[in-house]
Amino acid sequence: MTQKEEKKEDLLKEQCGEDAEFYAFLCHVLYVDPTTAISKKDLVTLIDEAEESVKDENYGDALRKYQQAVSKAIFEAAQKPGEKGRCIKVIQDLVPRTVEVIEKVKEKAEKDGLAERAGYLEKEIGNYEFLSKRIEDVIRVASLYYNERLEELRETEERAAKRESYERKETARTIKKVKEKAMKDAEMAAGGT
Repeated sequence: MTQKEEKKEDLLKEQCGEDAEFYAFLCHVLYVDPTTAISKKDLVTLIDEAEESVKDENYGDALRKYQQAVSKAIFEAAQKPGEKGRCIKVIQDLVPRTVEVIEKVKEKAEKDGLAERAGYLEKEIGNYEFLSKRIEDVIRVASLYYNERLEELRETEERAAKRESYERKETARTIKKVKEKAMKDAEMAAGGT
């Protein structure tokens, strides 16, 4: 387990207390690095793309897009308190659609003899049912969690930028010293002939 994952685990355990089901759910839906894991597309686009995939009966693609939309809605609700109510409504609307698509993907997995995949999808249905019951709690913890994660990521980026700046300065000093030495060596060689 990486240090990032350990910090995630500690923060989530602290927020969940003895609620193991809540903890397991949050570990499943919250990202260690939301800046790379959460889609950059807006919610409307994600939902439109998911609905288009449903119309095309491409349920696997629709599921991924609905999952991205739910993750985005959780993140936006957590990061934009003024949008929380709207995002909750979006999540409430997306949960039954997502479950319906999961059921279609699960049926296909069962038909194809993919019992393990079907079992995973059954757990996903349970996760979305859990989300629909605990949206407020999920957003509360997601807000605390993502605020901390984003602050850690900013600090990491700042340290990397400082390190890069230092390394550039050191490289420039080294190049200057090498050039100065080369010029002295050339002057000595020219003076010696």
